[in-house]
Amino acid sequence: QVLLAESGGGLVQVGDSLRLSCRETGRPFSAYAMGWFRQAPGKEREFVATISRNGDTTSYPDSVKGRFTISRDNAKDTLYLQMNSLKPEDTAVYYCAARPFALPYGSPSARDYAYWGQGTQVTVSS
Repeated sequence: QVLLAESGGGLVQVGDSLRLSCRETGRPFSAYAMGWFRQAPGKEREFVATISRNGDTTSYPDSVKGRFTISRDNAKDTLYLQMNSLKPEDTAVYYCAARPFALPYGSPSARDYAYWGQGTQVTVSS
């Protein structure tokens, strides 16, 4: 069983930076392509970033491109999301997710992920 636990959320000011972490336990972390998603109140869950199993391939939507960076440390079983130049519209609960075992690449569709963490709240205050 794959268990995912996010951490690092909090309340920050506009323009600040924050780094989220997602620790995986239960299965070899390197076997899973990963993604970050977010969901604001009253909105659909939104793709934020994806990363391949080996970390070489990443993707972002235009809304965060150039501000957010996804990375992974397979030796530490941990996924990261570095968020810079935060805006009020980045306020949401952020979730990490793992694709089914052995698929090489991430996906921008939440339906393509098999495992989800509980989420961590990020609030950007103006």
